[in-house]
Amino acid sequence: MNYPKEIIERLKSITDKRPATVIRHILKHGHITSEELENLYGYKHPPRAVRDVRERGINVETYRVKSSDGRNIAAYRFGTPVFIEDKISKTAGRTTLSQSLKKALIDKYGSRCFVYHQYMEERLLQIDHRIPYEISGEQNENDIECYMLLSPSANRAKSWTCEHCPNWVTKDTDFCTHCFWAHPESYSHIAGKEQRVIVVTFTENEIDNYNHLIELVGEGNAEKTIKELIQKYIK
Repeated sequence: MNYPKEIIERLKSITDKRPATVIRHILKHGHITSEELENLYGYKHPPRAVRDVRERGINVETYRVKSSDGRNIAAYRFGTPVFIEDKISKTAGRTTLSQSLKKALIDKYGSRCFVYHQYMEERLLQIDHRIPYEISGEQNENDIECYMLLSPSANRAKSWTCEHCPNWVTKDTDFCTHCFWAHPESYSHIAGKEQRVIVVTFTENEIDNYNHLIELVGEGNAEKTIKELIQKYIK
């Protein structure tokens, strides 16, 4: 890519492995696909690798291409301008969220995932902005209501959904405020879609019920069967 020397030098000054890998591939090839991130570099969650680049204040565009087997997949390239100055913090990205913030969240809500409602060890929970950093920027740590605790799987699911949400481009903060992924306790849509979610977790003796259900209807039909049971109960 024919970027000015000073831009290339700034890009190459980022040496953290994951963002540096993405940056160097785009510099060499013009873009990088989610397939390449996984197959060439072993990143099972490509949007997270790209987010690491964006958090350095680099403008990365997402568009769609065909994979090697003909599927529509995400591809990423530098936007114009390459650097978005108001997103570059003193630490070259968003600030690391503190352990004191995590403790405050656990003290108030317990050691559980806000999305899946699972209780787990404190060390496994991850702090996340309710409204993505890429949408609203950094927020005041003293206002713990701006943050949530997520299990690693919930954080990955949220990141993927946000990356593929139309609001990732329009960046309407109010839109995010009413989304399930920001406020699962009170929401009107899920990434812009008229949907609702009930998270059902089976524990202890309930696991036998789960296994029996899967044996009877199969894993692929479990959700449909539960919806049918709910409909019968309501009637």
